[in-house]
Amino acid sequence: METITHSRAETVALGKRMAAVLSPGSLVAFTGGLGAGKTAFCEGLAQGLGCTDPVSSPTFAIVNYYRGPKPLAHFDLYRISTEEDLCTSGFYDYLDEGAIVAAEWSENLADLLALEHPIRVDIQHLGGDDRKITIEGVTF
Repeated sequence: METITHSRAETVALGKRMAAVLSPGSLVAFTGGLGAGKTAFCEGLAQGLGCTDPVSSPTFAIVNYYRGPKPLAHFDLYRISTEEDLCTSGFYDYLDEGAIVAAEWSENLADLLALEHPIRVDIQHLGGDDRKITIEGVTF
């Protein structure tokens, strides 16, 4: 699936729509440059999953956990470079516990994440508020 969004609100809404079809333990692997809209999309995921915590970029925390009926663990893998680091961060624990896991900068560990059969979301900034969002691995 490929779509163009023309505002942050449209990107959030697309994430919210996708959340409706995610199963516990789903992994959503994001790619896209700095400021592409990955966190905005995750905000929509959190809303669609019924999470009650405010969404923010996990850049400095590595992972933000958002509580709700279907919890979301939001990872920034930019500074994670080994499988040991991934394990230490609790990444696999969240998946095993049934949380939806959203991983920004997934390209840094693409080979490891491929073993988890991720849903792939690539977000490209087209200029202004326009984004091209390509989603593979799920339909909605």
